[in-house]
Amino acid sequence: MKIYRANVLFTLTPKELNVLEHGYVVVGDDGNVIDTCQTLPERYATEPVIDFGDQLLMPAMNDLHVHAPQYRNHGIAMDMELLPWLNTYTFPEESKYRDLKYAERMYRRFVHDLWSVGTMRAAVFATIHPEATCLLADLLHEAGMGGMVGLVGMDRNGSETLSNTAEEAVAGTKQLIEHTAQMPLVSAIVTPRFVPSCTPEMMTALGQLAKEYQLPVQSHLSENRSEIAWVKELEPESTCYGDAYLRYGMFGQTPTLMAHCCYTEGEEFELMRQNHVFAVHCPTSNCNLGSGIAPIRRFLEAGIPVALGSDVSGGSGFSIFKVMQYALQMSKLKWLYTDHQDQFLSLSEVFYLGTKLGGSFFGKVGSFEPGYAFDALVVDDAQLNFDNYSIQHRLERYIYLGDDRQLTHRFCQGREIKLKE
Repeated sequence: MKIYRANVLFTLTPKELNVLEHGYVVVGDDGNVIDTCQTLPERYATEPVIDFGDQLLMPAMNDLHVHAPQYRNHGIAMDMELLPWLNTYTFPEESKYRDLKYAERMYRRFVHDLWSVGTMRAAVFATIHPEATCLLADLLHEAGMGGMVGLVGMDRNGSETLSNTAEEAVAGTKQLIEHTAQMPLVSAIVTPRFVPSCTPEMMTALGQLAKEYQLPVQSHLSENRSEIAWVKELEPESTCYGDAYLRYGMFGQTPTLMAHCCYTEGEEFELMRQNHVFAVHCPTSNCNLGSGIAPIRRFLEAGIPVALGSDVSGGSGFSIFKVMQYALQMSKLKWLYTDHQDQFLSLSEVFYLGTKLGGSFFGKVGSFEPGYAFDALVVDDAQLNFDNYSIQHRLERYIYLGDDRQLTHRFCQGREIKLKE
């Protein structure tokens, strides 16, 4: 058992931050929270306390959409729309991951950068290459971090050097399933890149694989208007983009992440609601690639779960704190463009999306309630807190002004994660 004392912040619901000034979190030997309290109960009186003083203690971040092999490209080529950007920059870069030495060099940096910004769990796209994808799983596992890793399926509209068959995608994913079987925090996720990259044969094979192994699914949905029009041409029997996944068993039949959803409405919106499909909001990427503004308020009001994603390298940085900032700002633009119909998001709501709601895809993750994994960050915001702000305002100030230099400790499943700088 370990007991931590600090200014504790977490959310039970989207509407309110729970703040315990100089409160306590009690963590069991299994890495799960036993108790969270303002005053330490007598039964813990003889236990030692790890005191973080006036620092902030909060749940770690969860990134539900990120492309590990695009690491080298993040922060460049932000002057294109989605489809030209993929063909000009992304596909050539991902082709390099057939070289395991290159893959290891880049994936090590990728894992380090996730750790650096306080992301302890992530849903990650790898590439079509089985050995490199297993290597990425190894690196997350060795670091002590959690995640779902996907071998990408794509058998059309890619490039000569970045394409696999349905049989290869299934075999590679099965290899990954076996490879991660003994990893407690890392597992496989079925990953069709997106409908334009996958023939009906690929979609059928991956849908059957998800059903057979009861694996979660991740992909992209309604990110860009040109992409949506393309899907209509490629899948004329589908009534909408979302239906193109549903028909193949990958739209809520098992837990499903769909990134972007900028133009989800009508039937697609209702299918997401009925099938409890997660919308992964990637506001930095949506802005950088000129994609659009997702209707996050409408999703939340309809009960559609929403998580946050950095979407590196469409997104230009890994920090989910910065994604929160963009989510707040983009929601205000949505509020303006809908004539104030879509109320903009609050601080507690975006924090909830990045912690508890996003974490729920991994199980009991993202809160300090009893039974939840102790995934946590300690933030020393002294240089930002020069005027004795409230705890809530200190969190807000950190989201807008802070960075990894203020993160002093990082925990995943109760274990402190320390990587070399």
